[in-house]
Amino acid sequence: MQQLPSTVPDLEDELSRPGTELVADAAHWPGDVVLLGAGGKTGAGIAAMARRALDAAGRTDTAVLAVSRWSDEAGRARLEARGVRTQRADLADPAAVAALPDAAVVVHLVGAKFGTSDAPEHAWMTNTVLPAYVAARYPAARTVALSTGNVYGMTAPVTGGSTETDAPRPHGDYAVTCHGREQVFRHAARTRGTPVALIRLNYACEPRYGVLADLARTLRAGEPVDAGAGAVNVVWQRYANEVVLRSVRHAAPGTPFTLNLTGPEAAGIRTLARRLAELLDVEARFTGTDPETSLLSDASRCHALFGYPDVTLGQLLELQARWLRDGGEVWDKPTRFERRDGRF
Repeated sequence: MQQLPSTVPDLEDELSRPGTELVADAAHWPGDVVLLGAGGKTGAGIAAMARRALDAAGRTDTAVLAVSRWSDEAGRARLEARGVRTQRADLADPAAVAALPDAAVVVHLVGAKFGTSDAPEHAWMTNTVLPAYVAARYPAARTVALSTGNVYGMTAPVTGGSTETDAPRPHGDYAVTCHGREQVFRHAARTRGTPVALIRLNYACEPRYGVLADLARTLRAGEPVDAGAGAVNVVWQRYANEVVLRSVRHAAPGTPFTLNLTGPEAAGIRTLARRLAELLDVEARFTGTDPETSLLSDASRCHALFGYPDVTLGQLLELQARWLRDGGEVWDKPTRFERRDGRF
C-alpha cells in the first residue's frame, strides 16, 4: 500500500482493493458469488472486493449478491453503487435460505458473538443450525466459511500459537458453536462433496474497529488498559478480505481446507498499548496481570500461500493513532479481546 488512507471513502476503497493474484483467481471462479451475512463489519469490503476482482478479470456478467437483514441502508446503497446486488433475507428462516438464488461460490460470514453469554440459544441457532440450512441449499458451491481462532485453547506465546493440525479446545458457547459451524460444513464436505474452506480468523483490524481501536480509545479516555489478555494476533483487514476470497480456489470436498488467518506476530498488549500511547501523546496505565497463556494462532500456512500482510503491525499502529488524532469515525463495537472466560 502506497499511502495509508485518511478518509472513510479512501479507507473503504483500500479495504476492497483486489490484488493481482485475486484477480487471476476470480477469472476462474465457476459462477455467481453469494455472500451471506454481508451486512456485518467485514461483509461490505469482501463483497466490493469480489466485484472489483471479477470486473478486473473481465467477468462483468458474473453476479455478486450480498445477503443480509440490512439494518444499514446507507451501507447497502454504497454496495449497490459499486455494482454489488443486495438482497434482504432473514437467514435464520430455512424458507428464506431455500429461496436464495443459485450460486457457484458461497462466502458464509454469518455469526453471533456478542450477547451470546446472556442468550446462548441465539449462538447455537446462528452459528450451528443456520449453517445447516446453507449447506443444504448450496451442496455443490465452493463454500468459504468464516470461523475464529477461539476454537483453539490458550497457548504460551513461546509456542507461536495454535496450528491448523491442533485439536480444537473451544471454551464457552461462542467458541463451541463456532466449532459446531465448522462441523456442519465438514459434514457437507464429507457427505455431499461440497468444496469447503474454513477460515479461522484472529482479530482483523482497521481504524474504525478492532483490537487496536479498542486500545487506542481506552488510552485516549485516560483509562487503564487491561493487560489480562497477555498477547494477541492482529492483521490488516484488507489482507484478511483478500485471503477469504483467495481461499475459494482452495475449497475442498471430503476434508475441508482449513486455514489460520492472522498476522505473523504474537503482540504483547503492554507493548501495543505503550506504542499507541507514544503516538497519541498520552500515558499508558495498566490493570490486571500478565498471564502465561493467550489465545494465539500460528498463520504460517496462510503466509506461505498468500504472502505476508501488505500493511505491517507498525503501520497499523500509526494508522490507528493518526485516525483518532484526526477525529476519524470509530464504531462502537468493542472486540472484548481481553475476555478469557469464553463469555461475550
